[in-house]
Amino acid sequence: MLSIQKKMSLMWKDERGLGMLEMILIIAVIVIIAVIFRDQLSNIVKSLLGKANSKTNDFMDDK
Repeated sequence: MLSIQKKMSLMWKDERGLGMLEMILIIAVIVIIAVIFRDQLSNIVKSLLGKANSKTNDFMDDK
């Protein structure tokens, strides 16, 4: 019984795969947030691209 408890204790303290798990969880949270707010994000990106386009046209027309 004691050896099983020691093995479980060692396995619990083993952190070799922890970095990959953290990265997967962070990516999953970002994807979930992007899915929830996709309409708002789409509007923001369209607005920014529209502003960049108008600024580029203004710059090119001045020359």
